Amino acid sequence: MQGFFDGVDNVSGFIWGGTWNGAQILPVGMLAVMLLGTGAWFMIVLKGRPITRFLPALGEVWAGRKAQGVDGAITPWQALSTALSGQVGTGNLAGVATAITFGGPGAIFWMWVTALLGMACAFAESSLAVKYRESDPGGRLRGGPMYYIKHGLNKGKGGAKGAFGWLAVLFVFGTLLSALATGGMIQSNSIAQSALETGRQMSIDIPAWLIGIILSVLVFSVIIGGIKSIGSIAGKVVPFMAGAYVLLALVVLIMNAPQIPAAFGLIFSHAFGLEQAAGGAAGYGVLQAIRYGVARGLFSNEAGQGSAPIAHSTAMTSGPAMQGEIAMIGVFIDTIIICTMTALVLLVVPGAYPSAEGVVEFVWMSTELDASAKTTAAYAQAIPFGNYFVTVALFLFAFTTILGWSYYAETAITYLFGEKAAMPVRFVWVVVVFLGTIITDVDSLWRLGDIANASMAFPNLLAILLLSGTVLTIANNKDAPGKPLK
Repeated sequence: MQGFFDGVDNVSGFIWGGTWNGAQILPVGMLAVMLLGTGAWFMIVLKGRPITRFLPALGEVWAGRKAQGVDGAITPWQALSTALSGQVGTGNLAGVATAITFGGPGAIFWMWVTALLGMACAFAESSLAVKYRESDPGGRLRGGPMYYIKHGLNKGKGGAKGAFGWLAVLFVFGTLLSALATGGMIQSNSIAQSALETGRQMSIDIPAWLIGIILSVLVFSVIIGGIKSIGSIAGKVVPFMAGAYVLLALVVLIMNAPQIPAAFGLIFSHAFGLEQAAGGAAGYGVLQAIRYGVARGLFSNEAGQGSAPIAHSTAMTSGPAMQGEIAMIGVFIDTIIICTMTALVLLVVPGAYPSAEGVVEFVWMSTELDASAKTTAAYAQAIPFGNYFVTVALFLFAFTTILGWSYYAETAITYLFGEKAAMPVRFVWVVVVFLGTIITDVDSLWRLGDIANASMAFPNLLAILLLSGTVLTIANNKDAPGKPLK
């Protein structure tokens, strides 16, 4: 088993950091180059649309509280909330702490870069998802990368047929692997571990299996109703949880305001190796910052990964361009706002104890805490009962992520086997959620999640690059909404 875990670590390191057995084989990981390169390409092709159309996109999000078209299952607002339910999860809490622990504060800068360029990818993939979405004989909508590969590149041939059928199937298997690892088990395990720790602090012994049963029942009560039920819950819970988290983070930052300029200084200096240059390790420091910043950035906002378009494809929108711009805002909210808040809290809150030399350290510097525990420690140190707040926030973040990814897994399976497979997937998903709560070692599961995300991102990025011309047509408002394809 250890050999398997070592293999997972090696593959993850090679994909994202260009390393193998700890040795630097490539300057930067292949996926990092492809992700940033594709984002830069669309930023240029779309003439900086994430920036020039940012304010109008905010207006579209507000208008999207009501249906903007007749075709679709949920409102644009609910589609955004469903996509955000998949995006805003443990990556915004534990993922940010992991990025800083292993990549240094500079990793946050590369998370920002990934998000900014990712907004351009988000426009491309989500607008294509609306244009090429498909309705079955029962009127149920399905969309996402496998469908714009099918209709945009593969001449309507489904499955593995045609010149690009393999690309759609590869994306489907990547989606299923990512759903199991990052969208299901990691999320439910994070909820269980947080609840167990809270129970220990209150001298209450809670069995993990009991947490698993309760969580599974809650999840099943929502996903049994399909995308309309998920969208309805997400539309209410996601705005509340994001707003509450940002407000509390602001309180912590105001209390530690004098440290904020230094925190930004750390982010920028470490991003370009200025801190490490004195010790002759500038190049290595930058590469580590890029690796973990891009990997954790994608894990958090999923831009370019191809998951969010599955949710956006179900929107009752006025057209592909509108929903593409709404998708851009989802990436901004997830990374530029929520992840940045977590990062700043980690960088400004002093630790509970001084170092061995008597110097006061900040929470992010602690060698006594696991990476995933640092966010909880920061809030606990900053405000009374902060650890309990993080427990609640983590539950809401992870719970909504589980809901969103259940639909992504369902869409992937139904692409291959039809709508008859939808209901069995919902029952299997409950089992996945339960198993995640009783896993005791998730370190390699995180690495497996990086591989799974890459296995989704590669076929999706290739597909949207091949469909660049269609994206440009949509962006120039030359593409009518049309009816969902049959």
